[in-house]
Parts: sequence; structure tokens; C-alpha cells
Amino acid sequence: MSRPFPSRNFSSSGSFVRVNGKIRAREVRVIGVDGKQAGILSLGDALNLARANGVDLVEIAPTATPPVCRLVDYGKFRYEQAKKDKESKKHQHASTVKEVQLSPRIDPHDLGVKISHAVEFLCEDMKVKVTLKFRGREMAHTEFGFQVIQKFLSDIAPYGHPDFEPKLIGKGINVMISPLPRNKRGKNPGQGDAGSPTPVSPARPASPAAPLPAPPAKPKSTGSIAPKPPPAAFANNPFAKLDVRAREDATSESHG
Repeated sequence: MSRPFPSRNFSSSGSFVRVNGKIRAREVRVIGVDGKQAGILSLGDALNLARANGVDLVEIAPTATPPVCRLVDYGKFRYEQAKKDKESKKHQHASTVKEVQLSPRIDPHDLGVKISHAVEFLCEDMKVKVTLKFRGREMAHTEFGFQVIQKFLSDIAPYGHPDFEPKLIGKGINVMISPLPRNKRGKNPGQGDAGSPTPVSPARPASPAAPLPAPPAKPKSTGSIAPKPPPAAFANNPFAKLDVRAREDATSESHG
């Protein structure tokens, strides 16, 4: 029955390095501590030489005949290898190609967005492939497409240069752009300086407060007291009928 997980001692052939007693060859070509070749020695003599210098015997070229081993501290050897791997990964972006597609009737705003994307790719050490495609009757006026490509190339000139002149291939224009060296390349506009302070707009002087409107002048008193208006009569006076009856009785008595 196969194991569900690989053994803990398993390591890929690319990262596996034989050290000291794990070396299987009978004879090895030894590189000394000073970087000079010490000649071909038997494995036992090479191990004794490593112990005498207080270092390890590390196999650096197992496929050579005989294998090449180096007298070095294994911890230092691993540090140097990790540093080399990190440096090599920095240049891997140069082989990455990003594509940007255009059209002869592209809007100026959309063209600016495409240019900003291409600048970001170039600042990350990537190549940019620009493709402009014609559709239908646009092939009758290819000069408009070349004008868009020239505008594109002129705007990204501080960040990259074309590998060749734009070419009309089939129904499209193609051009490849490579990033400029970092010491000659412009700064990425999308990444501002982290330590630079944010500009503060100068404070505006306080405007004087608007004067409040004056209160309306009160009418001057003339000394005479104005007559009070008569009180309003009741809409439904309950005594109105009584007054009418009293007047009728008084009138009848006078006639009688």
C-alpha cells in the first residue's frame, strides 16, 4: 500500500544537496576554502581536509566526473544560494509579456487608462505587447491607427522603448515595448513617496461677518391715547331675544 504522504526525508532533486558523509562518490574534485582547486582526492581525504579546516564538504556539481565538492560552512552555503535565487527572481518579470489592445477610434479617456496600465507593467519590469485591430471598413484608413500607436509610444517613452517599428500585420498593428533600465526609467506615477508630507492648502483669512439687519423702528408715541376698539359682538347672543321682547312689552304698555 502506498503512503498517503511523502517521507519527511524527501526533497526535490533541484534543492537536495549532499553534505559530508552523504556524498556517494569515491573520488571528488575539491575546491578549497580560499576558492582554489585542491585537486582530485578520495572521499576520505576530502572529509579529513574539511574537518581540519572546521568546515563541511558540500557537493556542488554532482553530475560532473568526478563530482565537484567545496569546503565551506553549510549554513553559509545555504545563505549564498538563497541570495542568488532571490536575485534571479528579480529578472523573471522581464520574460513576462502583458498585452494591451487598442482601436483606431478609441476614446481619449480610454487611451489614457490603457497608457497608465502599460506604465505600471513597464515599472514592474514586464514587456508590453500593443495590438491595434481594425474592423470592417476601418482598413481603408490605417493611418488613423498608426496615429494612435504613435501617441501611445510618445506617452510611455520615459518608461519603455519599442523593440521594432509598428508593423501592419493582417488586420492589426503590432508593436513590442521593453522596459527601460531602472536608472533611466521614470518614477511610477501610481506610487507616491511614502515619506513626503501631504500638501496642506493655506488657510483662508476669515471673512468679516455680515452686519445684522437693524430691528424695525417703533412708532413714536404722540402723547394722546388712542381709543380702544369696541368689543366684538357675540355671533350668537343669547340675550338678543330677551331684549326684543322687553322692547315689545314696553311699547304695548305705552299704547295701552
